[in-house]
Amino acid sequence: MNTAPQLVVLDVVGMTPKLLRHMPNLAALARSGWQAELGTVLPAVTCSVQSTFLTGELPARHGIVGNGWYFRDVGEVHLWRQHNKLVLGDKLWETARAANPDHTAANICWWYAMGASTDITVTPRPIYHADGRKSPDAYVRPPSLHDELTGALGEFPLFQYWGPTATIASSEWIIGAARKVLVEHHPNLLLVYVPHLDYDLQRFGPDSPEAVRAAGQVDAALAPLLAASRDAGATVVALSEYGITDVSRPVDINRLLRAEGLLEVYTQAGMEYLDPWTSRAFAVADHQVAHVYVADAADLPRVRDLLSGLAGVDEVLGREAQARYGIDHERAGELVVVAEPDAWFTYYYWLDDARAPDFARGVEIHRKPGYDPAELFFNPADRLVKAKAGLNLVRKKVGLRYAMNVVPLDPSYVRGSHGRLPASAEDGPVLLCSVPNGSEMAEPAGKLAATDVRDLLLRLQGIDLPSVSQEGIRR
Repeated sequence: MNTAPQLVVLDVVGMTPKLLRHMPNLAALARSGWQAELGTVLPAVTCSVQSTFLTGELPARHGIVGNGWYFRDVGEVHLWRQHNKLVLGDKLWETARAANPDHTAANICWWYAMGASTDITVTPRPIYHADGRKSPDAYVRPPSLHDELTGALGEFPLFQYWGPTATIASSEWIIGAARKVLVEHHPNLLLVYVPHLDYDLQRFGPDSPEAVRAAGQVDAALAPLLAASRDAGATVVALSEYGITDVSRPVDINRLLRAEGLLEVYTQAGMEYLDPWTSRAFAVADHQVAHVYVADAADLPRVRDLLSGLAGVDEVLGREAQARYGIDHERAGELVVVAEPDAWFTYYYWLDDARAPDFARGVEIHRKPGYDPAELFFNPADRLVKAKAGLNLVRKKVGLRYAMNVVPLDPSYVRGSHGRLPASAEDGPVLLCSVPNGSEMAEPAGKLAATDVRDLLLRLQGIDLPSVSQEGIRR
């Protein structure tokens, strides 16, 4: 019989000490246990930070240099890939299983879930129909669990998970699935991703009334899972990957490179597409960090000078500087660019909106060669945009193909972003633990490095391994 302690790890995206004032159920964890300022990594984005939590390594070692990058071997930009093999090194549950072969783990929507060696996996996965339609669903392993979850909770609310219609409904579904798995399957480790704060903090900014409301919604939604965890005698750790800060300046990094003759496009049906195969330099924009890929080393000085002079750019990191931040992996750009605190990078590369590709006005996270937070908005300049969206939903229900061209090409609506290292603890990530165990791992000032999270989670499961030495700085 497996007697290892149960541990529930809640990744509450965007949770900060400032927002915890509006989250009494989560804040109560620290009163029974402890709280620490949590370090993060550069870039402070979901895929990079989660991979550090699970491996104890910096991006230079686990290879996840952002939410996406330029895959040089195939000559394509890919964001939001899902295969777990992209994360290099042993994951938390694999290390635990090596020490305790009976250890079981469940992943409810943490990233890179496909192909992972967890015992239970749940992750968003649309149905891509042969006629081009996309229907909501999730990938679930073991397969029998799929119908258990959808029977109890309904279909996964994909269109409330991201996009202009993103709401608390997707986080409620995830939390409901996690509670069902905890109560009925009893894994030793339960990883739960709770994304809702991301939406309104990017839409309206972290100090907005909408942000406070979203914090209260997340806290209320988590109450049943927290109660079930207490009933099961499970330890709960709630943490965040980053804090979101106010921004007001979108920076068109690719448009600069194009204007300078470094970025090339090709044209089809009057639309322009990024041509990474022939471009001398282009950027994969990812919130407040961008990887700039430079084909010829002879162009590096010129590109560096151009980027350094671009308004809104704070740092331009070559390989030596990347090593200081632990991001000097072969997947990273030859240059990594960090925005100033109130700025963020667009992916836009066209110079005339009439030439923008059709996917630019839709929610197309896998087709866009960079992150696009404008996908969180219905185009405010189109008075009929919601009516058009409603008509498209009717077309979808009757089995017709449709295109949701509802996203604005104006980036000025975005009010919050992340990716830089935080300037203050109040606006940075935080870790809460429901029991006193493990508090000694925090520094005397009450800070825990992101690279130490893995060892903390192992210790809380009764697996006390010596800390693995980390290369580079620990933040």
